[in-house]
Amino acid sequence: MTRIDAKFAELNAAGKKAFVAYVMAGDPNYDESLEIVKGLPGAGVDVIELGLPFTDPMADGPTIQLAGQRALDAGMTLQRTLDLATEFRKEDNTTPIVMMGYYNPIYNRGVDTFLKDAMAAGIDGLIVVDLPPEEDEELCIPAQAAGMNFIRLATPTTDDKRLPKVLQNTSGFVYYVSITGITGAAEAEATNVGPEVARIKASTDLPVIVGFGINTPEKSEAIASVADGAVVGSAIVSQIGAGKPVEEVLAFVKSLSDGAHRA
Repeated sequence: MTRIDAKFAELNAAGKKAFVAYVMAGDPNYDESLEIVKGLPGAGVDVIELGLPFTDPMADGPTIQLAGQRALDAGMTLQRTLDLATEFRKEDNTTPIVMMGYYNPIYNRGVDTFLKDAMAAGIDGLIVVDLPPEEDEELCIPAQAAGMNFIRLATPTTDDKRLPKVLQNTSGFVYYVSITGITGAAEAEATNVGPEVARIKASTDLPVIVGFGINTPEKSEAIASVADGAVVGSAIVSQIGAGKPVEEVLAFVKSLSDGAHRA
């Protein structure tokens, strides 16, 4: 059982919804990013999604793109991202970390080396947005063999024919993208999301967590009420990009997690 599996079992037993927070590793710099990540569990975050900075983030909107650029400009690399996770693990051995990014840096490092290093750093799961199920032999299956969850995205365009393929080797949870388009582009609506979550849950026992388009405590609560939890990324990253102090960023995260936990 991974930390992700254990966390969802614990939440389920308590009748609680999950709150997942995304931040870009190294944004705005290594030290401040580490301070923010260390503060997320205390702000009510159940699962940390740690963005891996990349030069060509095709699924991300301007907010996350700029965060990645700030991190790269500050000298962030895949190794430094693993270093950050390693530092976090010195104080917290229970909060799950999912690394979210693109395949190129992982491919460049070599899959076997990356998986060994990521496991040693305390990474529990991967979301690699540009590797479809047809490429599972590439990273998904080796990752699961190494003891790591591989989390897949489902979207409004994932029809009933495609869904079984998407779910085939998914573990940990299913990430439902609530809107068509890039991150931060539109707002999620519970009335649209609810039936889609129910459709996915009819085909899997995995938790279904909803992300994209959630930017307020009220929205976090509304979306979590029709799913197993909510993910917020761009709204948090916007606070960091605006230069808010760490305490203010974490207070904002706490308001969002409180929303999801009220659901």
